[in-house]
Amino acid sequence: MSKQNNIQKVLITGISGSGGSYLAEYIVNNHPKVSVHGISRWHSTTVDNLSLVHKKVTVHEADLMDMGSIIEVLQKVKPDAIFHLAAHANVRASFITPIAVLNNNIIGTANLFEAIRLGNNYPIIQLCSTSEVYGQVDPKFVPIKEDTPIKPASPYAVSKTTQDLLGWSYFVSYKMPIIRTRMFAYVNPRRADLFASAFAKQVAWIEEGLQEKLVHGNLDSVRTFIDVRDAMRAYWEAIAHCEPGEVYNIGGTTTMTVGEFLKKLISMAKVPIPTILDPNLLRPADVTLQIPSVEKFIKKTGWKPIYSFEESISELFSYWREQAKKQKK
Repeated sequence: MSKQNNIQKVLITGISGSGGSYLAEYIVNNHPKVSVHGISRWHSTTVDNLSLVHKKVTVHEADLMDMGSIIEVLQKVKPDAIFHLAAHANVRASFITPIAVLNNNIIGTANLFEAIRLGNNYPIIQLCSTSEVYGQVDPKFVPIKEDTPIKPASPYAVSKTTQDLLGWSYFVSYKMPIIRTRMFAYVNPRRADLFASAFAKQVAWIEEGLQEKLVHGNLDSVRTFIDVRDAMRAYWEAIAHCEPGEVYNIGGTTTMTVGEFLKKLISMAKVPIPTILDPNLLRPADVTLQIPSVEKFIKKTGWKPIYSFEESISELFSYWREQAKKQKK
């Protein structure tokens, strides 16, 4: 029997963030009998992300850096499942403010796990890790499987690797049912710091006369793309079908360089788009080859992407063109 039949209440950390809000929408729209709760920091600036479902979710004010607030929410909600998405997730910014990223992502996760352990009531936990933990992979390990050596190249990747290992440790030590997922590149309109969104935003701004040139960093990196809506559905499938203690890669099937992605966006623009390299956008250490093997996850869940790459791009453009029109007013 699927675990999801027993899930009546879920808690999403970072619910007002870009991924968390899409996950909340997916659960509200596809599992209406499930009560959706979330944690959002009092100073969060992304609450607008929940505009489509805010009447159908309960958002609790808490901060993962404050264990008392986490314990209070857990006691109040008593969730059957927790999706742990909250994190500082900007790779380039982690080179500028590494200690802040390390503290937030590592201690925040440790606080969450400790709060759960002390409560002695273990919900199923999906721990959102990332392909960044693999670092710069030797081509002989491509497509990347879950047993590929971990070599994090950025402070952000180190923080996510530590989260990943904490998940394993709490499973082994305390039998906490933690499922680790490593997500590869996705198209997420609500997350402006991803290169896909940054490009789409700039194209939309240039179309509206709000910007003259599109600036970019390294265009040679290879990525495999997935739609954020497929990605969040995959998180639900992980909770429902995957094995605690195991780790699963999640990713799409459309592979191209960052430069090829940019060319596709430019080809859809309504006006000419001049581009220029900004050296400030280059990272001290870059991960240039990320192509996943998702066989393990598909075998366990039967999940497959629903949205085509073209649909993802269309959704991305629609979102940022709408934002550009609002900006111009």
